[in-house]
Amino acid sequence: MGINPELFALQFPGLPRQRARSIRVSASGKGGSMKQGFSIVTQSVRPELFGTGCVSLKAAESAAAFHRSLPCYAPTPLEELPALARSLGVEQILVKDESRRFGLNAFKGLGGSYAIAGWLCRTFGLELNENTFAQLQSPSFRDRLKEITFVTATDGNHGRGVAWAAQVFGCRAVVYLPKGSARERLDNILALGADAEITGWNYDDTVRFAEETARKKGWVLIQDTAWPGYEDIPADIMGGYTTLAWETERQRTEQGWEVPTHLFLQAGVGSFAGAMAGYFSALWKEKRPRIIVVEPDQADCLYQTAKAADGALHAVTGPMNSMMAGLCCGEPCTLGWEILRDRVCGFISCDDETSALGMRLLGKPGGGDPLIVSGESGAVPLGAAARLLLEPDLAAFREALGLDARSRILVISTEEDTGRENYQRILG
Repeated sequence: MGINPELFALQFPGLPRQRARSIRVSASGKGGSMKQGFSIVTQSVRPELFGTGCVSLKAAESAAAFHRSLPCYAPTPLEELPALARSLGVEQILVKDESRRFGLNAFKGLGGSYAIAGWLCRTFGLELNENTFAQLQSPSFRDRLKEITFVTATDGNHGRGVAWAAQVFGCRAVVYLPKGSARERLDNILALGADAEITGWNYDDTVRFAEETARKKGWVLIQDTAWPGYEDIPADIMGGYTTLAWETERQRTEQGWEVPTHLFLQAGVGSFAGAMAGYFSALWKEKRPRIIVVEPDQADCLYQTAKAADGALHAVTGPMNSMMAGLCCGEPCTLGWEILRDRVCGFISCDDETSALGMRLLGKPGGGDPLIVSGESGAVPLGAAARLLLEPDLAAFREALGLDARSRILVISTEEDTGRENYQRILG
């Protein structure tokens, strides 16, 4: 591809140099590769499938109309990184920068606010649209809102979004964080007026505790993952996420840029990745990009599910010791997987160094590219794309994915430096 990895590594320190153990990529059906800290499963997609359910284009228009009615709404930027694209040997790299969303430094407020608004509308018999927020601010609803408690479990950003949305609507929020959560993440949630605490369990067990507590106390669970019998609120959360995709398309069109050929998406439970994959598939149809999902190797439930290819969802259990805290989720979202299983051509399981590489590429730009402050979960898609493009022993997988000099890559930086101490450590 005409790239000199040695020169690139001098410009962008942190390029992983692990030695490959094995690699195998099949020409059809499923294939995979394994490196130290970087594993891949490929699969065929169903080209006839476009939009679906909660992430239809109509639902996205509704979500965007609602979010635009919020007093603190502003679209986040879509940045082009031409110098990085040249260094990686591709035509274009676009980054949707969610670090400025609602003053929360992450995109999650989109889902939490839309889900809370949806529940309130169903409860009070209102339509969910651009007038919803104004209606709920009227005196006739204010006293009723004060009596409502929303509860959730979070690795940080989702809980912060729910706490913020509850505050905006005048409701109470209770947030539970899993064992090992940074004090900074807890403090950010407490600062928004929520009751919050760090539990002694991993993320998935903390979700179960939040669900049980909601049932016992009559609270409303606002959780960003779905399971049989609990899908309406997660569907609203996924629908809320599509506002950023709706913005992305308008910004791309305004700039006259072509449709991306590749979309790299980070995943925890898969609700965000499912929302993006569903929306862009519905929007771009036959021109839709090849979609690649990226997870931490300590919590790679979607990768494991794709690898097994047996029709069942596969959970990851036990401690999840990755700095990508927002992605450390062990059980797939049923709604997200229904979309991803037929629309994603590659699942990547990677180590923290892959994320660190992405953070450095965005945080120490060269050649006049804009600086983007991206946290551990936000930067990992770019880190994974860079490794695929640069590492010689991943050439077969590059070819399988069609990554070459004509590629136009879109990634979404979902968070800023929500863990500032670790961010400073990585960027030096």
